[in-house]
Amino acid sequence: VGVIGGATGMAGAALLAARAALKLGSGKVFVGMLAESAVQLDSAQPELMWRAPEALLQSENLTALAIGCGMGQSDFAQILLKRALTLPIPLVIDADALNLIAGDASLQSELKTRSAQTIITPHPAEAAHLLNQSTADIQHNRVQSALELAKYSHAYVILKGSGSICARPVGRWFINPSGNPGMAGAGMGDLLSGIIAALLAQGLDAEQALLLGVYLHGAAADECVKKGIGPVGLTASEVSDSARNLLSRWIY
Repeated sequence: VGVIGGATGMAGAALLAARAALKLGSGKVFVGMLAESAVQLDSAQPELMWRAPEALLQSENLTALAIGCGMGQSDFAQILLKRALTLPIPLVIDADALNLIAGDASLQSELKTRSAQTIITPHPAEAAHLLNQSTADIQHNRVQSALELAKYSHAYVILKGSGSICARPVGRWFINPSGNPGMAGAGMGDLLSGIIAALLAQGLDAEQALLLGVYLHGAAADECVKKGIGPVGLTASEVSDSARNLLSRWIY
C-alpha cells in the first residue's frame, strides 16, 4: 500500500492511514509525506517505509494507493493527485484530494475516466463541494446524495456520518449499522482510508473492500466501547488496534 498525504502540520493524518494499512494486513506500506520537515521514521511503527511522494507514484510495487489524508491543497498536491489518478491500481481518495478534484475540471475528468477501481470517502462538507451544493442539501437526503456522487465520479462512495451510506456507480446502496458517537473525533477518516486500502491491496474488489472496511471501522469502535474505552475521548489509534484484533477474530 502507498499512502500520500501529510503536508506541514498534518503529518499525523498520513501516519494514521499508513499504520492502519499495516495493521490490517498489508505486507508493506510506503509513506509519501508532503511535509519536507517530517522525520522519516515512525518510532511507534518503524515497519513503515518512507519515499518521496513523486518517487512513490513511480513505484511498480504498489497494489493500492490512499491519497489525500492531510495532503493540503498546494500546487504540489495537485500535481501528485493528477499523477495518481492515472495509475492502473485501485485508489482510495479522501479529504483534501476530494476538495482539489471539486475545484479542477481536469482532475474531475481524470477521475471519471479511470480504468482501475476508485473509492472516494467524503464527509458531508466535501460531498457538498463535489456536487456544488450546500452541506444542508447533502444531509437532507443522504442516500440520494451518495448515489449522485457515485454517478458523478464513476466511483464507489462512502458518504460518512451517522449511518454512513455506501453507494455503487450503478446505483445500489447500503447503510452501515456499526459505529458510535466516539467516532466523531479527529483522524477517524484517515483510519478508514488506511483500512480500505489494505483490503484492496489484499485482493478484495472495490465493493467488498468498501463494505467490509466501513463495517469493520465502526465495529472496532463499538468493541472499544464495550471494553470501557470511550465513547468519550475515543481515538483513531485505539480503533486501529481494535480493528486488527476484530478482523483476525472474524477470519481465524
